[in-house]
Amino acid sequence: MSKFRIPAIPPTTNKTVRFPNDIIEEVEKTISGKSCTFSAFVIAAVRAALDELKEEK
Repeated sequence: MSKFRIPAIPPTTNKTVRFPNDIIEEVEKTISGKSCTFSAFVIAAVRAALDELKEEK
């Protein structure tokens, strides 16, 4: 069994990003009722997109 470690919060930087209203509404509808924030959803989506782009190379 691995030893428990308190997770570290990665360093972050605030960025202002403008989203079309329809995208905001769709994301908010998708995460409604789930324990997911808008930011967490966007971060996961960007990571998935970056992984896809790496695989294309």
